[in-house]
Amino acid sequence: MRRLQRLLELNPLQGVLNLHPAYCSVLIRFDALVTGHREVEALLRPRLENLDTIALPEPREVEIPVCYGGEFGGDLAEVADMHGITPAQVAARHSSAAYTVDFLGFAPGFGYLSGLPGELATPRLPVPRRSVPAGSVGIAGDQTGVYPFATAGGWRLIGRTPVAMFRPDREPMSLLSIGDRVRFRPISAEEFAE
Repeated sequence: MRRLQRLLELNPLQGVLNLHPAYCSVLIRFDALVTGHREVEALLRPRLENLDTIALPEPREVEIPVCYGGEFGGDLAEVADMHGITPAQVAARHSSAAYTVDFLGFAPGFGYLSGLPGELATPRLPVPRRSVPAGSVGIAGDQTGVYPFATAGGWRLIGRTPVAMFRPDREPMSLLSIGDRVRFRPISAEEFAE
């Protein structure tokens, strides 16, 4: 999927307005007044033969400070209970892993991160919250992520970061990009406030 996205960025198709990558697909949004499905497919098929030759850029290393538990991660104790470990062990295991940004979605700047240790895989909430604070770090299934804005959401919240995940006045606007490597660094409530 990343190679396909990169191929289409390097060699754009006429009439393509935007690319929307996901885990194993890329939605290609095109201008129907300029081209059609058959034309896009006819242009795309020969290019797919070159996918193996597409070099991906070196991933960036991004560190995200996180204050785990308490007022910042209200579900941490429940996640720990579900797995028969302590909240400190959840935080230690979560912050010891290296994650990959598979794609961005749900909200601008929200990275879906793979690499969650299997022993922390936790189901989403049965009923989503109406409001999750910006910067909240959550777990859903076998993935983790950081809410860039205050929004509704159903992930289990284990901590929060003071770092802005998305800022329209920054270039690029999103802190994370597809392919980035992410590590979470535990911080205290005092460091969070600073």
